[in-house]
Amino acid sequence: MSLTGTPFLYTTIVLAVVALILPLVLWSRVRGPKPLRTTARLLMLLFAQGTAVTLIFVLVNNQNNLYDNWADLLGTGNHVQQAQDLGRDGTGGISVKRLPKVRQTFTAASGPGMHAAGGVRVTQLKGRVSGVNAEVYVWLPPQYNEPAYAHKKFPVVEVLPGYPGSAKAWFGSMKAHEQLLPLMRSGQVAPFILVAPRTNLLAGVDTGCANIPGQVNADTWLSIDVPKMVMDNFRAEPAPQGWATAGYSAGAHCAIKLAVAHPDRYRAAVSLSGYNDPIGERNSLAAQNPTLRAENNPFLILKKSPVPPRIALYVSGESGDGYQAGVALESIAKAPTTVHVVFLPRSAGGHNMALWRPQVGTVFRWLTLQMGQSHAKGQDNSLNGTTGPLIGNAAGTTGTTPRSPSTGGSTRAELASGTASRAGAAQKR
Repeated sequence: MSLTGTPFLYTTIVLAVVALILPLVLWSRVRGPKPLRTTARLLMLLFAQGTAVTLIFVLVNNQNNLYDNWADLLGTGNHVQQAQDLGRDGTGGISVKRLPKVRQTFTAASGPGMHAAGGVRVTQLKGRVSGVNAEVYVWLPPQYNEPAYAHKKFPVVEVLPGYPGSAKAWFGSMKAHEQLLPLMRSGQVAPFILVAPRTNLLAGVDTGCANIPGQVNADTWLSIDVPKMVMDNFRAEPAPQGWATAGYSAGAHCAIKLAVAHPDRYRAAVSLSGYNDPIGERNSLAAQNPTLRAENNPFLILKKSPVPPRIALYVSGESGDGYQAGVALESIAKAPTTVHVVFLPRSAGGHNMALWRPQVGTVFRWLTLQMGQSHAKGQDNSLNGTTGPLIGNAAGTTGTTPRSPSTGGSTRAELASGTASRAGAAQKR
């Protein structure tokens, strides 16, 4: 029985109801010696508590797409077949462009939200370079199958969840495709292909989207194998101009890191409540030693880059949870690198879907402009100190970029190192 399936949800509801009724009906009817009666009543109470906790967990999990299946929950899932040392560029000397095309088999994805807005499809991808074997979800824009667009190639956004988190989250909890469908039809947002690859590749740890020889090549999986599959099977624009990343929480860290580390593969990235230092997620493999931390910190990567990369970064967050990370990146960015930082007040929400979900339309309007797809309806005021019509609102509150950015109690050292959001981001995703 699927962890996120409707049958399991209904089963937990029925069991919770039964557990509630049992003590009411049988409490005074239990017969036998006193120790037996006490044991029977104690078991009824434990059964009631257990079913109640299970039901609450299932509801929360379905709402936030934390664990996709039983293997993820129990920590038995492993999607890494091999993790060779692939070198600094993550290719292992393989000419990716010369690899033959592989046609994937796609099926309709199941689960909450998967059938909405034209439906999401899924495939099992064996990464030929990374050694990862995992599922990838794809949603096609409404124009994709229209005759007028038969020969058009479409821009792509890789959407990444937090940790723990399911690859389905952007379609389930975030409802990204449902929000974007009318915006794409009206021309306010470009017709992007949305690609959601699995990021939870090893049991009980966050890969940090890093390549770690002998353990996992998550960076290569996300930035080489997944894009190659999309290019082989769909009419997708080539990298880097046609590709972007977007994520929330741990996925936000990955999105920015991938774009900063690979400007030849991505043109833009969106971070919702992210962080720079990998140690922002205490279970991150990328934070296990100083060298890995430095190699996977987008602030340090950008700072050490001999030539400023041609990328655009969008960073939103509350004070202490994403905002300072954006300020740090903005402080070292040099043209043609651009960083747009959006401050969200505490009243907008917390480190959860309620804060991130309302930002979907806003960030995709921004992506539309930054990737040169069209002139979205609204004005891009990213350089005048205010967010203007493009920034929209989160939880009913318009985000603004303060003229004197608040450090939220962060020290100058934290701001300079790009780790100022560490305390807020260290919350469990």
